[in-house]
Amino acid sequence: MDGFAFGVVLAVLASLIIATNILVAFALFRLIQKNGCTGLYFVFNLAVADFLVGITITGLVTDELSTHSHPPSKMFCILRMAFIISPSAASILTMIMVTFDRYLAIKQPFQYFRIMSGLVVGACIVGLWLAACFIGLLPVLVQGFQQTYEGKCTFFGVFRPTYMLTIFCIGFFPALFIFIYLYCDILKIASLHVQHIREVAQVGLSGNSPLPHNTSDMKAVRTVAILIGCFVLSWSPFFIASIVKTVCQKCLPYDVIERYLWLLGLCNSLLNPLIYAYWQKAVRLQIYQLCLCMKRKVFPLFHMESGPWVPNRGSAPIRAISHPQFQE
Repeated sequence: MDGFAFGVVLAVLASLIIATNILVAFALFRLIQKNGCTGLYFVFNLAVADFLVGITITGLVTDELSTHSHPPSKMFCILRMAFIISPSAASILTMIMVTFDRYLAIKQPFQYFRIMSGLVVGACIVGLWLAACFIGLLPVLVQGFQQTYEGKCTFFGVFRPTYMLTIFCIGFFPALFIFIYLYCDILKIASLHVQHIREVAQVGLSGNSPLPHNTSDMKAVRTVAILIGCFVLSWSPFFIASIVKTVCQKCLPYDVIERYLWLLGLCNSLLNPLIYAYWQKAVRLQIYQLCLCMKRKVFPLFHMESGPWVPNRGSAPIRAISHPQFQE
């Protein structure tokens, strides 16, 4: 893939990432206004982090599509890559918090709202962004992670492979371990809930069984499983190839890692909003309501030439869609 083709693919991917995350963030913002569910703040932060990923890679698009641009300075390139890595790290850390939030809601349903107060959620979001900025700016603080700059502003053009190995050890591997542990525990709790429903149904008390709550638990398990699967499939090839490159410099060319495997990792920022838009009913209904409102506002513009457009007075107004349960 040459530079121009890579720039076109990166531009399309950045546009999709920005557009989908703006749409999902707006839907989540409306849900937060109506329901005030603290768990939605983590998902909203995930959409913001993925949106910033799309914004930060637009600078690379400009470089790839511009044929007469001069290569940026080394420090400018390091800061550009740091600003790309920071929201990516924030996205991964926020996924951990989303998984932990669902885990806590299932395991401690009665103490959940007392534990996950607004202050705790705000502190967690601020803390994960500080950690993400530290990971992104680590090569600025540690000179040993910087590569000899030859005018090519890419990851391995300014960063040594040991930096990717460090990110794997302090970021990717712990995140993957936490994902697996929490998901296995969620599966265990959900299976106990299902067993409890069957026991209650057998004694003829199924009318009092907490079926909706357990249905929501299973939906949360499904969403978490999809998030973990997409995260592993998107970022594993890039980090594994980076580790191989650290051990064996001639085993893999840099272009394969930077132009193909890194694009696969960026696709995770596009998959996250699509997952919530498709699998979460509340988010899907809010997006549907937004589309209806836009249609009502845009539709009269196409009838300006044929005469004034009069709305149907017999149609009922669009009700505000609210959903009290985040999992449903």
